[in-house]
Amino acid sequence: MYKQAPNPKLLIDRFGREIDYIRLSITDRCDFRCVYCMSDNMTFLAREAVLSLEEYARLVKVFVELGVRKVRITGGEPLMRKNALQLFEAIGRLPGLEELLITTNGSQLEQHAYALKQAGVNRVNISLDSLNATRFRKITRVGDLDKVLRGIAVAKQAGFETIKLNALLMRGINDDEALPLAAFAIEQGLDISFIEEMPLGEVQHSRSASYVSNDETLQLLRSRYDLINSTATTCGPARYWQVPSKKTKIGFISPHSHNFCEACNRLRISCQGELHLCLGQENRINLRPMLRDFPYDDGPLKQAIINSMQVKPKGHDFDLNRSTPAVIRFMSHTGG
Repeated sequence: MYKQAPNPKLLIDRFGREIDYIRLSITDRCDFRCVYCMSDNMTFLAREAVLSLEEYARLVKVFVELGVRKVRITGGEPLMRKNALQLFEAIGRLPGLEELLITTNGSQLEQHAYALKQAGVNRVNISLDSLNATRFRKITRVGDLDKVLRGIAVAKQAGFETIKLNALLMRGINDDEALPLAAFAIEQGLDISFIEEMPLGEVQHSRSASYVSNDETLQLLRSRYDLINSTATTCGPARYWQVPSKKTKIGFISPHSHNFCEACNRLRISCQGELHLCLGQENRINLRPMLRDFPYDDGPLKQAIINSMQVKPKGHDFDLNRSTPAVIRFMSHTGG
């Protein structure tokens, strides 16, 4: 699918970690308002404050030329961005890119799954925190579970290499759904990852009270399934277990119980063009001036990205017991 081209290894940070994966947010807007991701009264960026699709495409091209092999498009909800499919099509043609992925809430997949596959998207991650329609609406504040389930069905029909569910468990809210969600993934032939809640932005609940350790979730799942520790990797932080005789892998993204920073290979780019060097720190570089002040010269942009490797921190500083989060921005701003 992708034209192969040698990728130089130009993005190596001061800790010797090679960066070959970027997560690009193309909008801070979403048609859901998940309680762990947004506040009740969100203020979204003005449309003129975000980059154009052409600027996103240029950014990705530059990163691929610097050695990035994997690109994930996120939001907010990326499929809410007008004409987003044009961006996927442009990125999907880039020589040297090995994987093009999307993280979505699933609400728009029923309409766009086939077009995404045609554009070159390999894999799809879909957020799904509950299989109970009433609870799903409570967590998302506005979401329609049936619409998401239809989107999952259409994505399966479209034939992506992998479809993975992402589930975030919160004590007292949906912590009793680990087994049902895993069973659903197994029944549907999907992968699933359980994600520990990250303290990003001010929310209405206590994160220390709602925190569910992935160690606890793994222990529960192993009481039902004879899971096999897997060496499988998706270039991200998840650690996987294989369900015997099934297609499904169960992953755990554990920023609190099992810090994964030592092997970090990722950078995040906000919809405004801010290069975030760590999800849990405020280290960032604004790439928008290089995009707009040098529209026909990628040299300054490339040099700024290379220089950023010297300020990428060793790891995040998540602490659930802080009275206020160390990072004020919401996940929807940086990209899920």
